[in-house]
Amino acid sequence: MLKFFRKFSMVEGTSLLVLLFIAMPAKYKFGYANIIPVVGWTHGLLWLAYLILALFISHKRDWSVGFCLLIILVSVTPFAFLFLDRKLTKIISDDDKF
Repeated sequence: MLKFFRKFSMVEGTSLLVLLFIAMPAKYKFGYANIIPVVGWTHGLLWLAYLILALFISHKRDWSVGFCLLIILVSVTPFAFLFLDRKLTKIISDDDKF
């Protein structure tokens, strides 16, 4: 389940980057307003699923409240999903040792 969450966080983080660096400039710089609803809704649904999955996994794995808050902060910070990916990869590799 943690491996799926790691991959899903990459997808959600990428959707934030697409929204911020492709869809928003396309709307405000080039006038393509129709792209925002599609990308915005997609990112919004991915974000909600990310939060639900993060809360479920943090409860199941008994992660601290601080780490859970870090995961939530990562979801709204551009490029921070790369930091989380590194952390989750370490957790997964430590789990595989046992």
